Amino acid sequence: MTTRPGPQEALDPVKPKHVPAAAGTPDPYFPQSGDHRFRVHRYELALDYRPGPNRLGGSARLSAVANTALAEFALDLADFRIGRVLVDGRTARYTHRGGKLRIRPAKALAAGAAFTAEVHYTGNPRPVRSPWGGLGWEELTEGALVASQPVGAPSWFPCNDRPADKATYQIAVTTPSPFTVVASGRLLTRTTRASSTTWVYEQSAPTSPYLVTVSIGPYRPVPLTERPAVPQTGYVPERLTASFAADFGRQPEMMTYFTEVFGPYPFGEYAVVVADEELDVPVEAQGVATFGTNHLGGGWERERLIAHELAHQWFGNSVTIANWQHIWLNEGFAKYAEWLWSEHAGGPAAATHAAAAHALLARLPQDLCLADPGRKLMFDDRLYQRGGLAVHALRCALGDDAFFQLLKDWTSIHRHGVVATADLVGHASHYSGTSLVPLFDAWLHRPELPPLPG
Repeated sequence: MTTRPGPQEALDPVKPKHVPAAAGTPDPYFPQSGDHRFRVHRYELALDYRPGPNRLGGSARLSAVANTALAEFALDLADFRIGRVLVDGRTARYTHRGGKLRIRPAKALAAGAAFTAEVHYTGNPRPVRSPWGGLGWEELTEGALVASQPVGAPSWFPCNDRPADKATYQIAVTTPSPFTVVASGRLLTRTTRASSTTWVYEQSAPTSPYLVTVSIGPYRPVPLTERPAVPQTGYVPERLTASFAADFGRQPEMMTYFTEVFGPYPFGEYAVVVADEELDVPVEAQGVATFGTNHLGGGWERERLIAHELAHQWFGNSVTIANWQHIWLNEGFAKYAEWLWSEHAGGPAAATHAAAAHALLARLPQDLCLADPGRKLMFDDRLYQRGGLAVHALRCALGDDAFFQLLKDWTSIHRHGVVATADLVGHASHYSGTSLVPLFDAWLHRPELPPLPG
């Protein structure tokens, strides 16, 4: 990250022409997460973190609008000690249990009313439990990182934890001076007083709570390009800088290629953190990707992960799903981006990768519907592979000219917006002379594996 504004920051956000109805209803996979009765426009977080005792003190100020009349509303927040809660500057009553901070303002909020909520809290942050292990704030040997997908954001700040509730963020983190702080957005200021340093980041693009991140560690910044169209910086332990430079050396080429086929990069900068720990998978966040030491070492498996996480900046971060039922829109396009990069970079063609994925899926149970995989299967590897195949099937049906125009238009029309599967189906219909309903029905709504596309 850099204190210099990147050229993409000059682009005004494009509001989506259509907001799915699903965006204003409880998430079918996580009905207890979030509160659809209001929406947040901005978060201002001020955090003080002490790595040794893993102690976090924070204040969060939310600027929001009531969708309906509210005598009370709820924020998602893990087990912290609450200091005080204010609504529009006045002390509010609250209860806090089961991961829900229920707030009753001194005066009820009218439908359409703008309001602010301020929460002060302290405690020892830890991941929230889930079927996929701990999610959210994770203490490291030296520092911490955040990996919130899908419902881990409440592990470190009070939020309306719904992917469709996108807001801007200012994040100020104070921590001992030997540590570097990397957070979502552009670094505004870095101020050192005595033995502590405060880092202030601004994320001006609308962001889902699960895509907001912080990494704290003894990192060294490693610029990936000298005069980049998009500033790209690695934050890496000193002993790994040479390995990082070798393994991520082609990322600027990926950025150039993806901007050609997906459209302009939607944010001001892109940062890559390599935590000094092994991680199961890289961590996706808006404008930031976090890798583990086990993701260094070269080879296609590492390179495809770099491409996958970069592609999520368009598919998942800028164009965001209305709820978790539609996760294939994130993962299918990111998987296909791996195959496109391979094809572009002189490796196997996308069709070759598609054939391998099809052969793999043919040997596995066929009980997954892409358009509604269910909470249990939403991160199943078959969703990624079949999602990539569905995108390849669309490419084969449309031809390259129409397909790549579809991609650019999709990321432009819905830039910083919210989408559902039906939006893609409707969008794709404008690029074909014949009905695509049979194709989408076979690939998205039926569990049986269709024939190999093409």
